[in-house]
Amino acid sequence: MSQLSYDDEDYYFQISDELESDKEFVLIIYDIVDNRKRVKLAKLLSGYGKRVQKSAFEAMLTTQRYNKLIEEIPRYIDKTEDNVRIYKITGKGKVTSWGEVPEFDEEIVLI
Repeated sequence: MSQLSYDDEDYYFQISDELESDKEFVLIIYDIVDNRKRVKLAKLLSGYGKRVQKSAFEAMLTTQRYNKLIEEIPRYIDKTEDNVRIYKITGKGKVTSWGEVPEFDEEIVLI
């Protein structure tokens, strides 16, 4: 039996203690039947995070932005035929990835 080659990039995320209560790493996946609705949802999600596959986005969100996203998503789907899932990933995590790895832009707030 041959072994799989893990020669592509692995990346880790760690939400620092000071940000842990303020930021959430989320994976958003969806299956939208209607093309127009799917495009509109993808545009919405691109404002929150980075596309990692055709129907999947990763994002690092403040609690406030996460709650706003939760409120917005139902307007973009038909609950009888579409499906959207958001997975919160907390603590230390490792992502093994083959191919292009998205870079996250840190939100900077100026007061």
